[in-house]
Amino acid sequence: AVGSCRRRRLAPLNEDNGRFLLLAALIAAYLSAGATVFSALESPSEAAAQLRWNRTLHNFSRIFNISLPELRAFLRSYEAAMAVGIRVDALRPRWDFPGAFYFVGTVVSTIGFGMTTPATVAGKVFLIVYGLFGCAGTILFFNLFLERIISLLAFIMKACYERQLRRSGLLPPNFRRGPSMAGVGSLVGWKPSVYHVMLILGIFAIALSCCASAMYTAVEGWNYVDSLYYCFVTFSTIGFGDLVSSQNAVYQHQGLYRFGNFMFIFMGVCCIYSLFNVISIVIKQILNWVLKKFECRCCPKCHKSSTRLSRRNAITPGARLRRHNVAAEAEGQYDSDTEGRRLSGEMISMRDLTASSKVSLAILQKQLSETANGYPRNVSVNTRQNGFSAGVGALAIMNNRLAETSDSR
Repeated sequence: AVGSCRRRRLAPLNEDNGRFLLLAALIAAYLSAGATVFSALESPSEAAAQLRWNRTLHNFSRIFNISLPELRAFLRSYEAAMAVGIRVDALRPRWDFPGAFYFVGTVVSTIGFGMTTPATVAGKVFLIVYGLFGCAGTILFFNLFLERIISLLAFIMKACYERQLRRSGLLPPNFRRGPSMAGVGSLVGWKPSVYHVMLILGIFAIALSCCASAMYTAVEGWNYVDSLYYCFVTFSTIGFGDLVSSQNAVYQHQGLYRFGNFMFIFMGVCCIYSLFNVISIVIKQILNWVLKKFECRCCPKCHKSSTRLSRRNAITPGARLRRHNVAAEAEGQYDSDTEGRRLSGEMISMRDLTASSKVSLAILQKQLSETANGYPRNVSVNTRQNGFSAGVGALAIMNNRLAETSDSR
């Protein structure tokens, strides 16, 4: 039977594990490709810079009659001074209150520029305890921000669609949201799209980065490309530290610039975090599609049997009723062991197997619609699942708000 063959095939490696291994393989390939590209781009420049530095070092040693060991010892002392924040040019104090506030902000947000680090043992010990609770609380804040920005976008998208319907005359002018929506056919058939949410977040992130880059170009004196690079590195919490804003001793309108810098970093991190999580759902859907392409490929006999069953079932009495049942189940919660299975107990048909991709998108759209209309979300929990089966953190929020596009829950 098709079902027994599939269970035997997926017993040692279920879809969750298969998706995990596929993602791990893709990440490894992605890392290898990135390393190859960056090595090809940056290695020649590094080698040329090393040659220039060695030439400068030898020329300085010869001109000023200083031995190379003594000169290298002096440079090591200078590197140690740079590690604690000492520079040749005048910089603002690193550990006054504004500087310390900037530091703790980069700690709890996990940006970690590295331009300021504790030098005392007490400071390092306190950082461990402080970062433990600070990072956890900030991640929770990002998750709550993600939940509310998704709700806000769904509400706005719903309002825009209703306005469009009113202009076209398909919606009564006195229509109000609520239970009466069930009687409006044009609204029942409409569902917001997760791809629209991703597009809106992407546009907002680009606009925010462009505005912040314009500010950094004007105030810090960086070129625009470096400013865009700094915005991405900071907003994504990568935080290399090769470019750090607000480090000079004096700025024009210093208080206003520091406030603007804080707000841009704060909003940028929240927005990019939300965008990354939405993109992760799309990536997971792509992984599910790839895994589905490999289903029953290792068993041609099983594949042919399921094809014959789909043809036979297509002309059986009651096929229209079963198709109606599949469409009705699209409005509910699905489990990987029961989705696509006929209510009458018959074997799985190919139509049922291919319907799951449409079902997952319908679930996602229904959740977004309920969020926009203020409906309570009824979460059905499979008794076989434990408390962590629905995911934790941002993934769980995305599953609840966007009805994760995976068809293998």
